[in-house]
Amino acid sequence: MSLERAKTHLKKWDLEEKILEFPTSSATVELAAKALNCEEERIAKTLSFKNESGCILIVAAGDAKVDNKKFKEEFGMKANMLKFDEVEELTGHSVGGVCPFGVKDGAEVYLDESLKRFKTVFPACGTENSAIELSIEELEICSEYLKWVDVCKGWKIYE
Repeated sequence: MSLERAKTHLKKWDLEEKILEFPTSSATVELAAKALNCEEERIAKTLSFKNESGCILIVAAGDAKVDNKKFKEEFGMKANMLKFDEVEELTGHSVGGVCPFGVKDGAEVYLDESLKRFKTVFPACGTENSAIELSIEELEICSEYLKWVDVCKGWKIYE
């Protein structure tokens, strides 16, 4: 069901045929990098946080971690990740496959600055064994993101 949501969404830009499906799990950054034979940094993980209207989805590089102080400065609230049983209900995708494509109403998508250092990245496509390779420009368009944010740490050389 989640894969179909992502496919339907990506079809608007004729990108649904680029979805990759794997015989093994790609539910974590490490597993996705192995399945794709790429660096973990290039996995575009989607992190989900609770807010008043539903949830905030932060798409960030695989080596980035949310900085609680930056998150609070950006969104005016503490970074509270969704509980396991809330993820599918609020995002439209199950744990391991959360992505910015075909999300439920009330899910706000933001792209983190940590992604800008790559030509292409690999976000999931709704299941724990799918992904798609997109340029940053393609990700901007098809994620229908609200804005770029800088809410992560651990990925900059000088940090």
